[in-house]
Amino acid sequence: MSQPTVPVRVYRNLVEAVVTALPEIFENQRVAERVVDYQFRRNPKWGARDRAFVADAIYEIVRWQRLLIAAAGRDDNWALLAAHLVRRGIGLPAWEEFANLDAAEINRRLADDALPLAIRQSVPDWLAVPPLPEWADRWAAELTAQNGPAPVTLRVNTLKATLDEAATRLLVEGIDTDLVPGAPSALRLVQRRALGRSAAFQSGLVEVQDAGSQLIAPALRVEPGMHVIDGCAGAGGKTLHLAGRLRNYGKIWALDIGQERLTELRRRAARAGAIGIRTGLADVATRQQLHGWADRLLLDVPCSGTGTLRRQPDIKNRLTPQYIAQFGEVQRMILREYPAMVKPGGLIVYATCSLLPQEGEAVVRERLETSADLELLEEHRTWTAESDFDGFYYAVLRKRI
Repeated sequence: MSQPTVPVRVYRNLVEAVVTALPEIFENQRVAERVVDYQFRRNPKWGARDRAFVADAIYEIVRWQRLLIAAAGRDDNWALLAAHLVRRGIGLPAWEEFANLDAAEINRRLADDALPLAIRQSVPDWLAVPPLPEWADRWAAELTAQNGPAPVTLRVNTLKATLDEAATRLLVEGIDTDLVPGAPSALRLVQRRALGRSAAFQSGLVEVQDAGSQLIAPALRVEPGMHVIDGCAGAGGKTLHLAGRLRNYGKIWALDIGQERLTELRRRAARAGAIGIRTGLADVATRQQLHGWADRLLLDVPCSGTGTLRRQPDIKNRLTPQYIAQFGEVQRMILREYPAMVKPGGLIVYATCSLLPQEGEAVVRERLETSADLELLEEHRTWTAESDFDGFYYAVLRKRI
């Protein structure tokens, strides 16, 4: 798993920034992306290579923590960093902090195929066990894929451009893209780059959205003129996708428990040229106001995010059965209460970006077994190992007449 050793100069100030950042993630449970951004703001004189070194070290140490501990033979942050450098093929400087750490021995341990799956893929022991017997043959490959690189995928805003038009506009800016089989509105960047200053992005032609996430809105089968509710809208990625599929002819209520996210949704909707969207807090009063209003209801429920570990490796630090169970309570409540907003005969999509059946299939089964008002039309899972999409589950349900 390590690379051949190459002569790369390691700068102490960069290494110390990494070592300082790690406790914020491991001990204080801060989000890795925010910790990295904080280090960048603190060190505005860093060049692109410096920033890349620090970001790579932080993310990869977080991603491979258990493996690096096993390889180093100790679990302090300097040892984690040493194992990371060896894994990257970078020679260890002759520093006091790296004393008694043998690069050759670290390399041998990194390559040890006899290590348990949980150590090799740096996940909790319980997550290394296939959650369903029928998933046994694919589970190890899925955990491996969740530690791999994640592509940058765009969704073309069909309110403003066709796929070809958006690809051409991006190419004019020097941004090359490929089509994504299985995701008809998606373009994938050939090379990673920041999009914040892209004219195509700023003008709302494209949004950053994983291809797996792009499968959710089409599953709701909306048609122009319909009343649609996005019941867990967040910052609105799927809301905007729904607006495009309505062709701006229809009405959307976007609900969430966080006002800041709804503010961001309204900003994004303006950029995308999406009209007919109202926002509101997902409280009891709003749900009562919308009782029986919707033809379609999207429930992209809060979840563990285990289908996005390759993008958010710090999620691993929070993964316990108790943590998963907390989400289960919220998920069951949402699927129990929110369908009251749907007309008889209307459709509901329940979706999660989780690999775990206790957040997906089991929640849907329990709802169907405890009440006869819904029927299951379709279920679907995306597997990162098979599709290179993030891991998603969705179920299409119909409210009985």
